[in-house]
Amino acid sequence: MADSQQVDDSPDRQVRPEIYDEDGALSSVWLDGVVAAIERDDTDYLREHVGELHESELGDLLEHLDPEERQALIRLMGTSFDFTALTEVDEAIRLEIVEAMPNEQIAEVVRELDSDDAVYILEDLDEEDRKEILDQLPFRERIRFRRALEYPEESAGRRMQTEFVAVPPFWTVGQTIDYMRDEEGLPDRFSQVFVIDPSFKLLGAVDLDQILRTKRLGKIEDIMHETRHAIPATMDQEEAAQIFEQYDLLSAAVVDENERLVGILTIDDVVDVIQEEAEEDIRRLGGVGDEELSDTVLTTSRSRVPWLLVNLLTAFLAASVIQIFDATIQQIVALAVLMPIVAGMGGNAASQTMTVTVRALATRDLDIYNAARIIRRELGVGFINGVVFAMLIGVVAGWWFSNAQIGGIIAAAMIINMLAAALAGILIPLLLDKIGVDPAVASTVFVTTVTDVTGFFAFLGLATWWFGMG
Repeated sequence: MADSQQVDDSPDRQVRPEIYDEDGALSSVWLDGVVAAIERDDTDYLREHVGELHESELGDLLEHLDPEERQALIRLMGTSFDFTALTEVDEAIRLEIVEAMPNEQIAEVVRELDSDDAVYILEDLDEEDRKEILDQLPFRERIRFRRALEYPEESAGRRMQTEFVAVPPFWTVGQTIDYMRDEEGLPDRFSQVFVIDPSFKLLGAVDLDQILRTKRLGKIEDIMHETRHAIPATMDQEEAAQIFEQYDLLSAAVVDENERLVGILTIDDVVDVIQEEAEEDIRRLGGVGDEELSDTVLTTSRSRVPWLLVNLLTAFLAASVIQIFDATIQQIVALAVLMPIVAGMGGNAASQTMTVTVRALATRDLDIYNAARIIRRELGVGFINGVVFAMLIGVVAGWWFSNAQIGGIIAAAMIINMLAAALAGILIPLLLDKIGVDPAVASTVFVTTVTDVTGFFAFLGLATWWFGMG
């Protein structure tokens, strides 16, 4: 078996300067040339200028083409088209391309791909199409793909490559080297040889450099080391990525519930996971779900409506606080002018704290053991920032409306709301995480509500009390 692709520094992985402009964007000149070649069905031009692209470069090209141009490019390229590029594009584009292909062609493509890339494409298909495609594959590949697809989405089992190099412990180094030289179907690149018993239970691993430094008669069991960071196939891919980050791994064994070796994770897959998870957190903080740039207007609108609706409901709550003090506002117009400042500053301060908190929760840097210390820190930051901006806005408001009392009231309200923002920005994500709700999804609306309500209530309540109006 084989350990799949590793990060390499070969020339074909380098960014081609003629494809990208100085800003790193796809060159309009080069892109226009490709589009023109597609329009005139110039297969030779396309194979020369597109056929040798790295999969990520080809993915960039696909995302810049119109749907009709994508289909034409694939048709004209024929067997020269690298379908690994489908793992580099948005899901909507990948599905659009795959759905236009007959299942027989997809089966041919899947046979040529590494197992992790094949699973990445197969998992998005309908159950019926997936079964028809798998039935056309050789028995051994069909079983491996089905096993990988049985693991939960976004798990290590879905991300793993089912090709790897595994040998028994009693082999000599010479036998292992001969096996790697003579066995067909081994991967081009791998960094570890795994050691297994007859039941495929993982015993250890040997790095290639250790094999090269050992005499041929040396036994594998004498030079192998324990695989201390084997990853359960059911582990969430984000947790697996954190293990790679913590221990600086290039690859790691993936085992099933019986500690049997079923695949490996490699650093190139983990880098993709880290990027996807970071993008997912950013999107969820903005309440935009899983939308992608290639989504249609209706799909994008539908993904944004739910949290906008929740935000509308919470806005009514903030508005009801303002209504309580409508008599005060009618008599002191300055309050209507100034109260958005208090709420706005609190909202921005809370967003800063919330962003740091959500990311710390995602990376497991924030837990029950250091939560109290972080809360105290954020309260200190909120108080200092509150005092600084209270003095600034107090002076400006007092001068603006020629009323020192207004300046003092808004300064006090600013301090109160900045403290509330600090608490809301950290406590709400912690609470949501504790009860099993993704804080990246739900925090923003609730944190904004707290700062709006607190800001309006503090400012208008203090004004009503100070001026004796009720």
